Amino acid sequence: MKFFNLFKNSINQQLDVFEGYSIVIKREDLIHPIVSGNKIRKLNYVFQDIKEKNILCVLTFGGAFSNHLAATSAAGKILNVKTIGIIRGEEWQTKISESQTLVFCKNEGMELYCVSREEYRSKEFGNIVRGIVTKNSKIRIIPEGGTEPLAIKGCEEILQKEDINFDVVCSSVGTGGTLSGLINSVAHHQKVIGFNALKNPKINLIVSNFTKQQNWFINPDYTFGGYAKVTDRLIAFMNQFYQQYEIPLDPIYTGKMLFGIFDLIKQKKWIWGKKILVIHTGGLQGVAGMNFQLQKKGKVPLEYGNSYF
Repeated sequence: MKFFNLFKNSINQQLDVFEGYSIVIKREDLIHPIVSGNKIRKLNYVFQDIKEKNILCVLTFGGAFSNHLAATSAAGKILNVKTIGIIRGEEWQTKISESQTLVFCKNEGMELYCVSREEYRSKEFGNIVRGIVTKNSKIRIIPEGGTEPLAIKGCEEILQKEDINFDVVCSSVGTGGTLSGLINSVAHHQKVIGFNALKNPKINLIVSNFTKQQNWFINPDYTFGGYAKVTDRLIAFMNQFYQQYEIPLDPIYTGKMLFGIFDLIKQKKWIWGKKILVIHTGGLQGVAGMNFQLQKKGKVPLEYGNSYF
């Protein structure tokens, strides 16, 4: 079920055959003009539940450049639901203008609370969140990254009938929801390979809680130092990829995954089949924030557009 207006099916885009491997990218970044990629998949059934239960307010968590916060704020505006964002880092309270994501969230009507990292780690048990919940009787808390059972149900709809011919399906991994949905929906002969976008030793256990399947593996070798961290080599790869295929990648998730796939093939370490389907999970709104940080450091930025809202 497509709960958001303008939510359309993605398209599969074939890349050049690379060292004997056929690589196709599923352009989930194109399925909605604002709430794109895996975020609309995760929020689709969640907001359906919110509207059916007449919940008046949604609260969720994220960093200053969070795709999830941007998507939640936009979804709330589209469906006339109040949204509250708990932002990691109290320093952002005085520099919201430095984050295009936070500016967007605020313009969409999201109420922002920039909290200390200690308070942020407490999530719904923190004093600030508890105070907000006390003041709002009909409120729903969405976890950081949006991963919950209804979100996974939405991600189970990413794959279509034509995707059954692939040997392997690849996705970047943050909180594990998208990967879990893919694992639950692939055919019996297919494997699912996740590429961790951050250093998260607990991610295998988290995914195991959402699926009983054994047809998956998470590669931890292409985090590039951790969440939202990049290197000159990664940025150069993404710029070259855009020049060759005219497909923009986000630097937090999909860029790292594509780098990993190409690198493993080059090293002759790819063992999961010749026909590869790669899920482009969107997140392009984060390009502007990453370019801002790179340019502050005197680094080469991503050469494609700075705004994908």
